[in-house]
Amino acid sequence: MTTLIIGAGPAGLAMAGQLAHRGLPFTVLEASEYIGFSWRNHYDRLHLHTVKQHSALPHLPYPDEYPTYVTRLQLVEYMEQYAERFGIRPLFNQTVTHIQQNPADGIWQVQTQTDTFTAEQVIVATGYNRVPYKPELPGQRNFRGIIWHSHEYRNGAPFRNENVLVVGMGNTGAELALDLLENKAIPFISVRGPINIIKRDVFGRPAQPTAIFLSKFPNWFYDLVAGIAQKIDIGDVSAYGLGKPRHPPSYDTRRGKIPVIDVGTLEQIKAGNITVLPGIERINAKTVTFTDSRELPFDAIVLATGYRPALAAVLGTGLAGKILNEKGFPKNLWSDEKSQRGLYFLGYTTPLTGVIYGLNVDSDRIARHIAENNSVSA
Repeated sequence: MTTLIIGAGPAGLAMAGQLAHRGLPFTVLEASEYIGFSWRNHYDRLHLHTVKQHSALPHLPYPDEYPTYVTRLQLVEYMEQYAERFGIRPLFNQTVTHIQQNPADGIWQVQTQTDTFTAEQVIVATGYNRVPYKPELPGQRNFRGIIWHSHEYRNGAPFRNENVLVVGMGNTGAELALDLLENKAIPFISVRGPINIIKRDVFGRPAQPTAIFLSKFPNWFYDLVAGIAQKIDIGDVSAYGLGKPRHPPSYDTRRGKIPVIDVGTLEQIKAGNITVLPGIERINAKTVTFTDSRELPFDAIVLATGYRPALAAVLGTGLAGKILNEKGFPKNLWSDEKSQRGLYFLGYTTPLTGVIYGLNVDSDRIARHIAENNSVSA
């Protein structure tokens, strides 16, 4: 039985590696000309926030010489090595425009801009961060400075000695503010609500192995320990404009709200080198007015407003309504309902144990499910 994998980033490669390891055939479709296209274009200073021992793709550890926290370019190099190791040869420049099932025989048809492919199984692995989300802020078109989305940002060098407003304090926003400071810019962060923060290294040890250990316990115990650790290691940061979260980071993560994995931004906020501001009331020609009535001048604005998976258009209204939740993410890895059978989704969850660690777990589950179905139909 044939399997189509859509996407040649970490999720698509993880899935292909699992199938190759089991001797199951597959074809990978990739919209761009490269493996790991998104990672090639992220900002320069980006590292994985999870340790290399728990962040490799299935069945191939990172090279020994890689550091504990793998850099962006090292990950790209590793993905190329991974594809070579498992004989993964994507068909490039294949942007998928539509996925539909033939109800007569259950075969899936995948339409790209140039070709049509058919398969018994389709695994959508285009990624959590597929399409930049660019909200239109009030008065945004009046601004005379630069407005970039974070996907256009490489480093802070162009902004030396300039006032730069970062809109949003997720992991990207927090790290871009730090990068701007290190490049001699004057960074500010606009934060609309309380921020859950975890230090990448807690009490001198990487946080991820502890998260993996705690994930084996009931949620109430995980939340209790995570809340206590956060109070000790982070403390009350409401005085710095970051609010006071109602729940521990583990609780929020299960509901799709990713905590900030801090790599030094919080220290600079406490030192007064990065200024936290409330939500935006209005953008003016050279200034921004905030919800607390302050009006400050800025030379540039960086929208760290995240991404969307943008799956609805590809799936079509009927299928999307059954599969996606209110935020546009798949509800499950797969469904055994007849109209959805053979359609899988990988890479759309954000476990506190780490995204790539989660890819290992979920890709193994999908590969086992496919192998079982193949053995039944054989």
